[in-house]
Amino acid sequence: MSDFRAIADRVEIEALRGEFTDAVMLRDYDRIALLFTPDGAWRMPNIPVELEGREPIRAWGRRVPDLVDFLVQNTHPGVIRIDGDTASGRAYVSEVGRGRDGRGGLNYAIYHDRYQRTDDGWRFAERVYEVRYEDASPLAGSPPRPAEDA
Repeated sequence: MSDFRAIADRVEIEALRGEFTDAVMLRDYDRIALLFTPDGAWRMPNIPVELEGREPIRAWGRRVPDLVDFLVQNTHPGVIRIDGDTASGRAYVSEVGRGRDGRGGLNYAIYHDRYQRTDDGWRFAERVYEVRYEDASPLAGSPPRPAEDA
């Protein structure tokens, strides 16, 4: 890969995916929405959720704290294929979390992505979440609670 534009594109797309994981971990759905093109889609068929456009992504994110007690997402790099101002790729995900209803969850999934170069840099045109393995067994642990003042 001697083409510096292709190298820069790959670095920028990988940064986009990292920014997404960081925003998910911090529950920053305003930031997540801005990582998509204005008409971009985020699809999670197993939940099931189909979000098209930035405002539906923001609105769904405002509901997440009512549904999810905690979520830890780890994303691992996958393939990126660049074709001019568009690209496609995959990222591999492992997650552990618990719903407000007490259900635990551990899963391994793949994000199937389409990217678009914009004036603001690379953005997701579509992100499809495919769960490959799910374990809904109760979780033995929990997030740490703040220590009480002595």
